[in-house]
Amino acid sequence: MAEEKKKKLVSADAAAGAVKKTVSKAGEKAGSAASVVKKTAAAAKDATAGTAKKTLKKAGEAAEKAKDAVEETVETAEETVEEVTEEAAPAKKPAAKKPATAGDEEPTLQQAKPKGSSTGYRIGAIALWVVALALEIVAILILNGTLSINLFGMSSLTQIIIFLVLDLICVVIGSQLWKKANHISPMSKKNKTLFWIWNNMGVIVAVACFLPFVIMALTNKNADKKTKVIATVVAIIALLIAGVASYDWNPVSKEDLQQAESVLGDTEVYWAPFGKVYHTHTDCQALNHTDTLTYGTVDQAIAANRTRICSFCAKRDAIEGLPSDEKNVGEIVTDAVSPEEVDLQAAD
Repeated sequence: MAEEKKKKLVSADAAAGAVKKTVSKAGEKAGSAASVVKKTAAAAKDATAGTAKKTLKKAGEAAEKAKDAVEETVETAEETVEEVTEEAAPAKKPAAKKPATAGDEEPTLQQAKPKGSSTGYRIGAIALWVVALALEIVAILILNGTLSINLFGMSSLTQIIIFLVLDLICVVIGSQLWKKANHISPMSKKNKTLFWIWNNMGVIVAVACFLPFVIMALTNKNADKKTKVIATVVAIIALLIAGVASYDWNPVSKEDLQQAESVLGDTEVYWAPFGKVYHTHTDCQALNHTDTLTYGTVDQAIAANRTRICSFCAKRDAIEGLPSDEKNVGEIVTDAVSPEEVDLQAAD
């Protein structure tokens, strides 16, 4: 490649030299033509009027020819330079293909982000849960009248509701971090009780962060009835929301992860933005209406909460022994399968 570029550059220099010579010759022609015109004009002074007109006409024609020759030579030189420059220039890369759109067969692919460290997620979850417990304690102290905070002139009931909402936010975010850590580094399911507790620590924390407040509100005799009722209702609603959001509906065990890695190895898998399963084929019928797919290894898919394989892909590749969505048609619909396709699958 280097030798070809060097040859092209040498040819470009040669062409440029040829252009200079050609332009120089053209200039000489123009100069000689101008000299002829001058001589003819000088001779015309001594000649008769008729002879002068003829001579000037011939001189004009000669000058016009010289001008045309110069223009033609310059044009030829410019074309030569352009050709040599194009040959010497490196070849242009073909334009990149545009990402696939909804009308294309192939969806746009984006690589999965690194899984991260489960330790970091767990530390973050525990820190948020500690803050949540502290917020609950503050709400209880305000309810009992033990703590008085002048928060922008708000009433005690308003302050209690604010602290309970902040408590809820910390519990839910902490639980999501804990579940993320469990999917990155799952626990063994040999002890089913311990496995459930470990995967649903967020639910336990939610109970600890709201149930004591509910009990204190119901047994408090000093608080007015309105404050007790409203605060209790808010705390119960927050407890329900936190419990549902913290429960791990798709737990994965250490054995499940090892089995998936042994079956699929380094095979790339794909999942939709709002899907619940991973796929081994981008043209899977469950992805007909998906414009964007994330791809990565199976452990990355599980870390992204795609803990089961698509039943269509499993049947297509004759994969057995992995959790799939075969018994849950709703998961298939979530991955954008049309109702007609679900009916066909059920008919099979």
